[in-house]
Amino acid sequence: MNSFNELNICKELTDAIEKLGFSEMTQIQKQAIPEILQGHDIIGQSQTGTGKTATFMIPAIEKVDTENRKTQVLILCPTRELANQNVSVAKKLGRFKKALNITAVYGGDSIERQIKDLKKGCQLVVGTPGRIMDHLNRKTLKLNDIKVVILDEADEMLNMGFEEDINKILSNIDYEHQTLLFSATMPKRILAITKKYQTNPKMIKVTKDELTVKSIEQIYFDTKEKMKPEILKRVLKVDKPKSAVIFCNTKKKVDDLMDILRDIEISAEALHGDIKQSSREKTMKNFKAGKINVLVATDVAARGIDIDNLDMVFNYDLPQEDEYYVHRIGRTGRNGKSGKAITLVVGKEMRKLKEIENYAKTKITKGTPPTLDAMNEIISDEMTTKIHEVVDSKEFAKADFITNLHNEGYSYETIAKALYTIMSGKNNTNKVEFTADKNGMVKLFANVGKKDKIAVKDIIGSIAANTSLSGKDIGKVILLDSYSFIEVPKDYVLEVLEIMNKEQIKGKNVKIEVSDKM
Repeated sequence: MNSFNELNICKELTDAIEKLGFSEMTQIQKQAIPEILQGHDIIGQSQTGTGKTATFMIPAIEKVDTENRKTQVLILCPTRELANQNVSVAKKLGRFKKALNITAVYGGDSIERQIKDLKKGCQLVVGTPGRIMDHLNRKTLKLNDIKVVILDEADEMLNMGFEEDINKILSNIDYEHQTLLFSATMPKRILAITKKYQTNPKMIKVTKDELTVKSIEQIYFDTKEKMKPEILKRVLKVDKPKSAVIFCNTKKKVDDLMDILRDIEISAEALHGDIKQSSREKTMKNFKAGKINVLVATDVAARGIDIDNLDMVFNYDLPQEDEYYVHRIGRTGRNGKSGKAITLVVGKEMRKLKEIENYAKTKITKGTPPTLDAMNEIISDEMTTKIHEVVDSKEFAKADFITNLHNEGYSYETIAKALYTIMSGKNNTNKVEFTADKNGMVKLFANVGKKDKIAVKDIIGSIAANTSLSGKDIGKVILLDSYSFIEVPKDYVLEVLEIMNKEQIKGKNVKIEVSDKM
């Protein structure tokens, strides 16, 4: 069985599936949906991007009796975002099933609104364990007519401390029903739940071979911690993703990165557990609508991000768990479209990257970050386009000072160059002219030497630590008494000049410029 048309489900569901453009089932859908329709309990081990939500939602909606307004399907989720995603999928699949009522209940949202919805009668309820418990205690949610209970991303619910609530909720249902459990991993605590609350469950597992999305370009950059913001800036400026999610491992890292992005004038929004629910929902709404291009998120907060056209996933931090890598990159390259996943790797993290490759049975190719030259060229092209647009529109701002400067003897070309320099924040490194030798290397002059108690390794180490160059990329270094000569690849000259003239080598301020001696 490969096609949704082969399933024994009502016409309302098949029409909705066709409307959504679904045709061929994914691996987990082929294996699990028929078993669920037959009434079996299921343990499904799968990752994001495998079609898991539709796997349990299609048979769940099929089993709902719309003539009965009581709750018949209960779905537990770790986060509000995932709850909302499940509701969105349920409403799309159930659009032609008249009198089907669906709602989400979670913390941070008006409980009065939720009570009002539940009193109207909702056959399908999606919620976080804590808020479900609140409604059970208030008796605003009753589970007397439950047919199917679904635990979505059970491992994350346990990681977030919901184990006690889950046990209490499942213990409240003491009559015959189906229990479906889906989890990316199967720790012992998950297996304990399956033994206690499921009856002869069918185990369905998507293998690691099936986890790798072929349409995703996976690359990594070998870098230093200090260079991460600069590399991120260049990638965003050069690749120009229409929608990108940048993953960090902690809430503090998200906040710190947001400060850095503001400093380099990149518009982004944050998503993590400490941000108010109303703000998170607004952020997600704007992101889906294309009003926000970049999200900076933690793994848990990003659960529930469901964007069909996500261009790029950026692993600013290497994920702490191997399976998180698959969760992250599975958010791009969906529905046959191409996507890009970029991972920053620092030093000893290479070992961890190899573990991830082995786990996901994939190849993550080493890439080269965009150079400063490449980024500046993009910025110049953008400026040229904007100038054309303004000239064509003839809508000029009043600028008497330009006329005054011209009257003082400055040419309009000189004034334009000065304005561009001020506006773009360029320093003198962009005025540098240089010629590379036959090996593509440019010789630089540095005003430090042996008298400064500086060794060759100090110069190489400082450049390697503060720029995207590695030590092996740096060419010959000639150390003399009062000064030094350093060879660097042509594409990295501007970067070395711009960064190193703000740095120190062994505690001494350094002045580096292109040498006139080849």
